[in-house]
Amino acid sequence: MRRLSIEINLKFFDMSPIALLSVSNKTGLIPLAKSLIYDFGFKIISSGGTAKLLEGENLPVTRVADYTGFPEILGGRVKTLHPKIHGGILAKRDEQSHKNDLTSQSINPIDLVVVNLYPFKETIAKKNVTWEEAIENIDIGGPAMVRAAAKNHKDVLVLTNPNQYSRIIDAYKSKKITQQLRKEFAQHAFEHTAIYDMTISKWMSSKIS
Repeated sequence: MRRLSIEINLKFFDMSPIALLSVSNKTGLIPLAKSLIYDFGFKIISSGGTAKLLEGENLPVTRVADYTGFPEILGGRVKTLHPKIHGGILAKRDEQSHKNDLTSQSINPIDLVVVNLYPFKETIAKKNVTWEEAIENIDIGGPAMVRAAAKNHKDVLVLTNPNQYSRIIDAYKSKKITQQLRKEFAQHAFEHTAIYDMTISKWMSSKIS
């Protein structure tokens, strides 16, 4: 099933909108993905457990490694840190030099980023959690994608909380994807990563002081 999905989806990079889905908290993900695909014509890029969940629901999805041509390495520490991902997120749609770079490097613009981060807070709340276990639950690629999408919110929507899913579906249905909405979601995204980093910093401080 997965191979068939890949063969179909590697051909999709035309004018279809693209969503990148990579979430730790998978609440509401399947209804969101189905709506994006079947109601609004999105093509989906995903990685890791998120891609596996979508494939399990027989939803068309292209894995990040198949899109970039670069495998996940270092036990999953490096998955989405690739120019085809970040170039697609950060490119300004109204700047010709950016469009030229996308074309020359065969990079597709990514229109929607749906990311929430490794459960660091939940990990350190566990009894007798080790330093090593906590460190491995520090997300790297996720915050990078969230910050990139939030920076380029003029062209890219970023969702970091399942509570936002129904609102974005309603906005697509009513064709009211406003700059105000984009700015609001971008602000939430930066707040999300700021709280995440502060949680890590405070925990580390408590362990080394």
